[in-house]
Amino acid sequence: MERIAFKPLLLAAGLLAFMPMAQAASTLVYCSEASPAGFDPSQYTSGTDFDASAETVFNRLTQFKRGGTEVEPGLATSWDVSKDGLTYTFHLRDGVKFHTTDYFTPTHDFNADDVLFTFQRLLDPENPFRKAYPSESPYFTDMGLNTTIKSVEKLDEHTVRFNLNNVDASFVQNLAMSFASVQSAEYAAQLLKEGKAADINQKPVGTGPFVFKRYQKDSQIRFSANKQYWKPDDVKLDNLVFSITPDAAVRLQKLKAGECQVSGYPRPSDIDVMKQDPNLRVLQQAGFNLGFLAYNVTHPPLDQLKVRQALDMAIDKPAIIKAVYQSAGQLAQNALPPAQWSYDPTIKDAPYDPAKARALLKEAGVAPGTTINLWAMTVQRASNPNARMSAQMIQQDWDKIGIKANIVSYEWGEYIKRAKAGEHDVMIYGWTGDNGDPDNWLGVLYSCAAVKGSNYAKWCNPAYDKLVQQAKVSSDREQRIKWYQQAQKILKEQVPITPIANSTVFQPLRKEVQDFKISPFGLTPFYGVSLNK
Repeated sequence: MERIAFKPLLLAAGLLAFMPMAQAASTLVYCSEASPAGFDPSQYTSGTDFDASAETVFNRLTQFKRGGTEVEPGLATSWDVSKDGLTYTFHLRDGVKFHTTDYFTPTHDFNADDVLFTFQRLLDPENPFRKAYPSESPYFTDMGLNTTIKSVEKLDEHTVRFNLNNVDASFVQNLAMSFASVQSAEYAAQLLKEGKAADINQKPVGTGPFVFKRYQKDSQIRFSANKQYWKPDDVKLDNLVFSITPDAAVRLQKLKAGECQVSGYPRPSDIDVMKQDPNLRVLQQAGFNLGFLAYNVTHPPLDQLKVRQALDMAIDKPAIIKAVYQSAGQLAQNALPPAQWSYDPTIKDAPYDPAKARALLKEAGVAPGTTINLWAMTVQRASNPNARMSAQMIQQDWDKIGIKANIVSYEWGEYIKRAKAGEHDVMIYGWTGDNGDPDNWLGVLYSCAAVKGSNYAKWCNPAYDKLVQQAKVSSDREQRIKWYQQAQKILKEQVPITPIANSTVFQPLRKEVQDFKISPFGLTPFYGVSLNK
C-alpha cells in the first residue's frame, strides 16, 4: 500500500468542515478504514458496514454485553423457549422510540409489527418490500436461518413468536448479530408508498444510540446522539463522526494531532510509536480472528485437490507472519481460531515443500507459467494488516513452483461484491467471529448453503456439510464438539482454504476517551463511550 504523507491542508475537503466540532468535548471522531457499502445491516457481512449501521443506528432483539460474548436483553426484555427447542417467544420492550430524522417522523413506538417486517422481509422473496427493492441477505442465508425459521407471528403488540423447523443451538446468539437489526415497519411502508424502497440502505432509521445525519462517500459519516434512547447510560456523546481514512499513516497522524480520538486498524510497525505517545493509549487483546486464502474450487485448475495442496505447501507462512503481522500474529493451521470452543489442536499444516508442490502440479497437468489471479484487499482488517504485502510474498512463493500470480485489487465494497459473484481465482480474506459459536465459522464460511454468500471457496462437500448441520441442531455440546472436529479434519484434507494467521487486536485511542471496550467480534462500538474534558 502506498504511504501518503500527512499534509493538513490536503484534508480540507474531508475533515476541515468539521474540525471545530472535533475539538468539542461531546463530539468523538473515529478514523475509520473504508467507506461502507450501505446502511442496511441485513445486506452485508463486513465489520466496516456493521460499524456504520448496526453498531450505531440499530438494535436487535438480543445483544451482546459490551466487550464480551454473553447475550443480554435488547429490544426484547425476555424470552421463553419451548421444551423441544422449536418455539421462541420474545417479550418486547415497551416505550422504545424510532429515530426522528429529516426524512422520517415516527407516529408510534417500536412494536411487534417491526419485528415481523424485519424477518418476513428476510424470509420471503415475495415480500412486497423485497419485490420493490430486490436485495440479498447473505449472512441470514449463510447461517441457514431462511430454512431454520418456519414462521414469525405476532401474538400481541409486544409479543412475537418464532417457530423453527429444526433446533438451532445458537438461535438467541444469532439474533444478537448485526444482520438481525430491527427495521421500522412504518418507515418501510412510507418508502414503498413514495417509490423509494432503496433508501432503506442509504437513509437508515433505527432505535439505536445514534441517529444517522448524512454520508459523504470516502469522506465522512455523521451521527447525532439519540436523546430518546431506551438505555440512556449508553449515550454519552452529542455527536459521532466517522472520518473515512483508508491510509494507516494518515490515520496515525490524525490521531496524534487530535483530529480523531479513536482510530481503526493500526499497522503493527506503528504500535510502539503509539505506545510512546503520552496522549495515546493502545488497548489490546487476543484476536478472535483468522486471516486466510480462499481457493475458488469452481475455477480450473483450482478444482483439483493436488493443485490446492501444491499452492498451500508452497507458501512460506512464517515469513509472511514475520513481515506482515510482526509481533501481532500467530501461525494459524486450522480454520478456527484457538479461542473458539471445539478447536482441534491436532490439526497441523502440510510441511513447507516447494519441490513436492512442483511435483503435484506436474501430476495435475498444470504447466509451468500458468497464471492465477490472486485477489488482495485494499483495506486493513483485524485479520490482516497488509493484504497487499501478503499477496506479493505469496506471488514470490508461487513463482518458485512455476505459478504466475496476477495480483488484483478493488475498493472494499466492490471486492466483496465481485467475490460473492465468484469472479476471483484465489482471494485473501479474513474473519472475526460474530457470536462465539463454531457454526459462525464452519457453517457461515464453508457450508453448501453459504456458496453464494461468504463461502468464497465456493466449496460444497456433502460429508462435511452433514457434520456441520448435525452439530448446528444439537443441544449436546460434547457431541457438537465431536462433529465439528471431524468437520475440521475434512476441511484440512480438502484444502479449500489456506489459514495464515490469527492476529492480536490493537485499538489505539486518545487518553480522553473513556470506557471504550474492544469487541471480541471485530466491531467498533461507541455506546457507553465518553470523552473526558
